[in-house]
Amino acid sequence: MEAIEVREVTKTFGSVTAVDDLTLTVPQGSVYGFIGPNGSGKTTTMRMIVNIFYPDRGAIRVFGQDAGGESSKEIGYLPEERGLYRRMEVRALLEFHGELRGGRNVTAEVNGWLDRFDLAHCAKRRVETLSKGMSQKVQFIAAVVPEPKLLILDEPFTGLDPVSADRVRTAILDLRRRGATVILSTHDMNVAESLCDYILMIYRGRKVLDGTLESIQEQYGNDTIRVSSAGGGDVLQDLPGVEKISDLGHVQELRMSRASDPQEVLRELVTRTRVTTFSVTKPSLRDIFIRIAGHEAAEAPDA
Repeated sequence: MEAIEVREVTKTFGSVTAVDDLTLTVPQGSVYGFIGPNGSGKTTTMRMIVNIFYPDRGAIRVFGQDAGGESSKEIGYLPEERGLYRRMEVRALLEFHGELRGGRNVTAEVNGWLDRFDLAHCAKRRVETLSKGMSQKVQFIAAVVPEPKLLILDEPFTGLDPVSADRVRTAILDLRRRGATVILSTHDMNVAESLCDYILMIYRGRKVLDGTLESIQEQYGNDTIRVSSAGGGDVLQDLPGVEKISDLGHVQELRMSRASDPQEVLRELVTRTRVTTFSVTKPSLRDIFIRIAGHEAAEAPDA
């Protein structure tokens, strides 16, 4: 049985079609990533899964049941718009969330999560006194402390420093190892590449990619050269067989045209400068994202 089944789902808001005939399945026990430009339909899809929005057409099933009702008890949700009871103390808030959703005393679990996220010293503080990053970690704990079978995280790494982001990443992987299914949206392609077992890209409300990173990259073949050289990006202009150059700083990515020969590129390049590294590989998820989304990708942070 799949954790989530979305079948031919469409959702409109007035004249805007936010999700257009979307079909997907999320395997149990996986980390399933949603990517796409801002406004592509990722958050709307998540909200339909947790029964905040209802599809105009199509069906959504969660652990074999129609979305809503009993299936909602199995879901933990971290929304894109963070919202906590700001005047409550942190520990009391988390215990309230855990007991409301899980129907049991969760003090031990709350204390464990506070220790794990270095928030034990904040347990008696009101939420309104916390920094943005601390508040985000508290909201993450609120989503996971009831031990949901399905965890839906909308941009869980936004606003976190590297140490806190690494703790969230480790927590997500631990939850998966314990059998939870995780759906997360992200604008960070490195997160999607390294953390997600499966990746879905939605563009203008429609599914354009769905599968493992390897299967997605396989669709594009080995059409990318990654090179670093003494001359940097300045010496790469007008190389034979190169359609596009992406300057990533110390490394440049060259997208080859069809039927071009990477050896010809290398031969020309060594006449211009000293080459430090040169490899032919599949395109990165970042490059694939930009190929599909074009100028809209520039509007998505870290895309």
